[in-house]
Amino acid sequence: MCGISGFIDYTNHSTSEVLVKMTDTLYHRGPDGSGYEFFQNNNYQLGFGHRRLSIIDLSEAGKQPMNFKHLWITFNGEVYNYKEIKNELIALNHHFKGHSDTEVILHAYAQWGISCIDKFIGMFAFVIYDSISEEIYCLRDRAGIKPFFYYWQDGLFLFASELKAFHEHPEFKKEINLDAVAAFMQFGNVPTPHCIFNNCYKLKPGHYLKFSLHTAEILIHKYWDVYDAYNKPKLDISFAEAKIETEKILKSTFDYRMVSDVPVGIFLSGGYDSACVTALLQKDRKEKLKTFTIAVPDIGLNEAPYARDVAKHIGTEHFEYECNHQDALDLIDDLPFFYDEPFADSSAIPTTLVCKMAKKQVTVALSADAGDEIFAGYNRYDYMMKHGKALNHLPQFIRKGISGIMSNVPADKIPVLKNKYNFHNRYEKLKVLLNDLSPKNMMLSLSKQYDDSQLKHILKCAFNNLDTAYLSDALQIEYNSPLSYMMAIDYQTYLLDDILQKVDRASMTASLEGREPFLDHRIIEWAAQLPDNYKYYKGSKKHILKEIVHQYIPKELMDRPKMGFAVPIEKWLMHDLKEKVLYYLDDRKIEQENIFEVRAIQKLKTDFYSGKREYANKIWYLLMFQMWYEKWMN
Repeated sequence: MCGISGFIDYTNHSTSEVLVKMTDTLYHRGPDGSGYEFFQNNNYQLGFGHRRLSIIDLSEAGKQPMNFKHLWITFNGEVYNYKEIKNELIALNHHFKGHSDTEVILHAYAQWGISCIDKFIGMFAFVIYDSISEEIYCLRDRAGIKPFFYYWQDGLFLFASELKAFHEHPEFKKEINLDAVAAFMQFGNVPTPHCIFNNCYKLKPGHYLKFSLHTAEILIHKYWDVYDAYNKPKLDISFAEAKIETEKILKSTFDYRMVSDVPVGIFLSGGYDSACVTALLQKDRKEKLKTFTIAVPDIGLNEAPYARDVAKHIGTEHFEYECNHQDALDLIDDLPFFYDEPFADSSAIPTTLVCKMAKKQVTVALSADAGDEIFAGYNRYDYMMKHGKALNHLPQFIRKGISGIMSNVPADKIPVLKNKYNFHNRYEKLKVLLNDLSPKNMMLSLSKQYDDSQLKHILKCAFNNLDTAYLSDALQIEYNSPLSYMMAIDYQTYLLDDILQKVDRASMTASLEGREPFLDHRIIEWAAQLPDNYKYYKGSKKHILKEIVHQYIPKELMDRPKMGFAVPIEKWLMHDLKEKVLYYLDDRKIEQENIFEVRAIQKLKTDFYSGKREYANKIWYLLMFQMWYEKWMN
């Protein structure tokens, strides 16, 4: 895993020094080396930059940007099946200087053109320059594990693994996209393909961008789509057969993630997903795998005893680190630098801590994200399957009547219940759901921190809702079930813009390569076709995955409530972070920025510190935005 950056400049305002500055802002992504290539053409300037974290082929033969004949590449990620592709290319008379996957990508492109992408199993974001056809291809992996930002305005095209590189180019105009601010306040991130800045975008997963250097035209092409898997008939297969085949696919994908020339470890929480990865990888290995768990007991985050029991049963070499709440708090000031677009998932803090700890032992660590999105593990699926069905049994006129009454009776006027934690938020969500119980509305309601009416109250300017994957209608009617709908949406939204962004930045903060075994495309292509009740069965989430794990780990070791990676935001805001809240949400700051309504923010602060604890996340979202603004806009 590395960091890439570069530009195409038709204005001739770029220099090799600018390229170096852009690239070296990504030092944390690749402290093992750097490379820069600057091309001066009659009509444009072209720059390719690379920061290297050496994982495969540690020699100089793996250095980037890399050249083969008329092709150049700068590449971030891993192609795990590169050895098989290399053997295929050798049979076609290709000759290699080293043994890196980067060199294999170049030769594969030379042999098969852009269709070579269909052969790759891995995580990647890379840019290829073809000096003969004068074309640039920018590609992003199928799930979006590796980030790719680009900017296109006034004859300047910029690309990078992180936004911070763009700030180093003198012609980059950092104008805030106010619609993106609204989206951030709702979702806690800026949804793909949008960005916090105007004229700036994220390349969608499963897409590539083709840039013609002759015409300065951009074409974006989709080469893979999760809906291609969901829009197929469910498999006619017994549960026993499905379990055998699922385990076989999982084992293959997990084994690929062990390919490395440096030490590899596994994050082990004691939950089903990480236990599955660890158990399937350890079962055929004599050497003990290294597993890592972090605990912050004084903030209530302590899965260590569960992870310890699982590690002991599986037989790994287990490392357990304990931090205190001050270690966690000390990371908050660094968040705006590493998450250089507003980002509000507070679990970024413990995720960064565990990455820093793991880096002391290994250079690569396997994470177990996406098990929830693929095998139906979230509580919101439970909510939909249970409460959604119950509410749907109420006649529509009764539901609308109740919603109408609730619209006229504010949550603050409900005796007793108004004092219950989070009652206000739940009351407002229920009111919205009673009007429209469709999976789309339920998904949006459960995903938003601020609804549209609340946003209109706190934002100064009018805003438009961004066109995002939350609004997709690509799931065909004949294959559409509420569960499939929500899982497909989560795969393209929450997983992509929250979980994967969090893990990428947290791991790169520590110069650690994070790998995602569940995000091999072969898993979702298989699991999407499994009958719903193989994933959600009689109230049991991730049913088939649990049954696989129980073959290796006793059920009594695993059967406990889902913990998550939460931190005590409400308590911190009340005490440790109160000074920060008062500083960053100061009336004069809010007024000068001209984004939020001062009185609305005042009331939110007053209500929270007067006892309305359910506003904690709303305050946290504001704090994260304000800290980002001060870092990157002042």
